[in-house]
Amino acid sequence: MTAFDPGPQPSVAEAGQDEGRGNSGVRILYVEDDARAAEAVSDIARENGDVLVWEADGSAALRRAGMEAFDVIILDRMLGDMDGLTIATRLRESGIGAPILMLSALGRSSDRTDGLNAGVDDYMAKPYEAAELTARLRALYRRSKGSEHSAVIIYGAFECHIKARTAFRDNQHLALSPKEYELFRYFMENAGEIVTREMLLRDVWRMDFDPQTNVVDVNVGRMRRKLEEGFDKPALETIWGSGYRLLDGT
Repeated sequence: MTAFDPGPQPSVAEAGQDEGRGNSGVRILYVEDDARAAEAVSDIARENGDVLVWEADGSAALRRAGMEAFDVIILDRMLGDMDGLTIATRLRESGIGAPILMLSALGRSSDRTDGLNAGVDDYMAKPYEAAELTARLRALYRRSKGSEHSAVIIYGAFECHIKARTAFRDNQHLALSPKEYELFRYFMENAGEIVTREMLLRDVWRMDFDPQTNVVDVNVGRMRRKLEEGFDKPALETIWGSGYRLLDGT
């Protein structure tokens, strides 16, 4: 098998399995309908000793992700059959928890916010430097592997199931959106502590600047309503001038 095949069957193209290297590297699913762009990322994966599986359309990518395990998923934003945001949302709704990096020519603040709200873990604009792409992929991989030792976080009445990306209160499932789940997990990882707006922008939205929108407040408000609906005790405390604190719900 060649390392990359930009021919008529892109769905079976893989990089990093030649020269007896096997599957020891990071296993990456790359969803991109441009063969040249896919070849560039394939070259980077090969140099790093990683395994890259290329899918050229969203429907095939969703099927592949449902059948095989990947360490990291890279999504293009603009695809022929399905928008990358839709793919990210469907991946999360189906319980696929692999970290997602969106790699797109759309690099405005609003584009990044849309991607992060759809459930992606990081957003990188094209054109990109190979070294930065590699560093971001490695960071996503380390974070995902680092969380596997604690598959379930429990705090009072709340449970956060990491691999399944599900949330519960008093054993009742909470129907959270992908971004609401990311918020919930972050609050669970910082249970009982004050979480500031700046912390959420940096660690959940991956932004090192203030986009001058109320995206944090809106999403926290939506999550809070779902955590509290049907229950007597509050789930979240607003610390005026500071941020929020997750209560134990008991």
